[in-house]
Amino acid sequence: MAEAGNPAADAQPRPDPNEKLVKVFDSEQESEALVVKGLLDSAGIDSDLTSASLVQDAFPGLGGMLILVREEDAEAAQRVIAEGRRTAPDDDETAEISIIEDTPPKG
Repeated sequence: MAEAGNPAADAQPRPDPNEKLVKVFDSEQESEALVVKGLLDSAGIDSDLTSASLVQDAFPGLGGMLILVREEDAEAAQRVIAEGRRTAPDDDETAEISIIEDTPPKG
């Protein structure tokens, strides 16, 4: 349980377990879920990142990681996630690097 006045506990607020939470994001990749959680945190939306295996009864068939938010924050969270996807670079894009090979001088 978090202590009142503990800066570490205050820095990572979690939704009240008695509130209705809804899934706004799921991913097989924990790193991707952490990025999305960071987007939500920076937008001031409290979220809970949890392993999907812990909530199989609520969301059967899911694996990986889930992000849950309060029901009243779900629409705003989905907008933040959608905006993050629009501004993120495509995974298929790669940097083009020109390789210039100098031929050794003949001699």
